[in-house]
Amino acid sequence: MQLIVISNSDEIQKEIEAVHALFEAGMNCFHLRKPNYTYSDYEFFLRQIHEKYHHKIVLHHAFELTKEFNLKGIHHNKRNQSTPNHFKGTKSRSCHSFEEVLRYKNDYDYVFLSPIFDSISKQNYHSVFNEKKLSLAAENQIINKKVIALGGITPQRISRVNQWGFGGVAVLGYVWETFSKKQNFNQLIEDFQSFQEKIKLLNHEI
Repeated sequence: MQLIVISNSDEIQKEIEAVHALFEAGMNCFHLRKPNYTYSDYEFFLRQIHEKYHHKIVLHHAFELTKEFNLKGIHHNKRNQSTPNHFKGTKSRSCHSFEEVLRYKNDYDYVFLSPIFDSISKQNYHSVFNEKKLSLAAENQIINKKVIALGGITPQRISRVNQWGFGGVAVLGYVWETFSKKQNFNQLIEDFQSFQEKIKLLNHEI
């Protein structure tokens, strides 16, 4: 299973230091998603990240920055669907239904399906899926290793996600909620490592 970390949508105090700490702790894929950022804001953020980590970063906006930075990939959604002509990295996409997964997954390296559980980071953003629907989607190969579970993901829920056949999890609220309030680096790394350890155990079982 893959482990993907998505940035907090709003700026957080000591966020750059936190991102570096996560990379140092073993984060291999970081999705930079800041809906309110301008092109210049994205550029400034990237310039603050050590270049040795740039190849692990996926952009949700400002895709032309892939000309200037050696980035891992770009992420499409309904608002951003263009791909720069020069781009040769990974492509991923957000999906919110099984129909969208079927439509897009073969054209992308991976897709997000959300919200699998009620969101931690977004109030009143509730899951439209249930265990029966997810199990049936797994049986019918709608969910496979190219589909990443997003929404309400906690370490305690990863085993269930694995049983439904997802190729990984994307985490946001569980990692950033406490840090955004207290800037506790030890807690941030502890929360991240709890995901790492759970996924490592599952991968070892496979």
